[in-house]
Amino acid sequence: MIRIAGAPISWGVCEVPGWGHQMAPGRVLAEMREAELAATEFGPDGFMPAGPDERAALLGGYGLTAVGGFVPVVLHEEDHDPLPEVRRALAGFGAARTLVLAAATGGDGYDGRPPMTTAGWRTLLANLDRVAASAGEAGLTTALHPHVGTMVETAGEVSRVLSGSGVPLCLDTGHLLVGGADPAAVARDHANRIAHVHLKDVDAAMAARVRTGELGYTEAVQAGLYRPLGQGDVDLAGIVTALSATGYDGWYVLEQDTVLDAEPAAGAGPLDDVRASVAHLRKLAS
Repeated sequence: MIRIAGAPISWGVCEVPGWGHQMAPGRVLAEMREAELAATEFGPDGFMPAGPDERAALLGGYGLTAVGGFVPVVLHEEDHDPLPEVRRALAGFGAARTLVLAAATGGDGYDGRPPMTTAGWRTLLANLDRVAASAGEAGLTTALHPHVGTMVETAGEVSRVLSGSGVPLCLDTGHLLVGGADPAAVARDHANRIAHVHLKDVDAAMAARVRTGELGYTEAVQAGLYRPLGQGDVDLAGIVTALSATGYDGWYVLEQDTVLDAEPAAGAGPLDDVRASVAHLRKLAS
């Protein structure tokens, strides 16, 4: 039986300044429970208490456990050591076992990124292995999250990470598609490198406009780039089938990036989309 978790970004809770209305933890976690999710990622700094015991107590009050957390850090700058920042983040993980790592640009938001140099690639690949080794010493698995607006975004960049480092991947079906990769093909061809899964469905036509620069990423999210599972263009059935065939037994995290203008009415808003996604995923896995 598959394990389904959530993420606060599905409720619009995001680390990007000015992203949109930020819902309170109590409502988000209560709605995760209503949607019958078993666990969650932590969300951005400040959303949950910093200490692992306090986090566990908060989540336990809603019948949830922690999967891990999304940690964006700069990995490509030769004069910047990412390990202290990663270790500070991991100090709050407690029993959570998955570090979802992103190659941050060093700026805010995901609407642009600087060019990468040859030296930058060399540094990034070396730091991926350093971070994975350090987290492994603490009993955690690192999964690199290809992400729009980071230094690892496109299909070619994902291939470069796979060939140039040993770090496992977070298979984010939405960001991979927006970046020009085929997430179902990644699931089939690199199953041995997939340690964590973020499931999104995507409007492929809108994703193409993001790739060409016609539409900014944040603007696209506001306009409905991500859809409830089964209502977009991602081959979710092929992905679940491929992962199941290779024995993937990790979490499927429902992570539908959302921007909210205001507090949703009780019982409405993101909860409806998450419920629809849970129902679709369970149907695929049955």
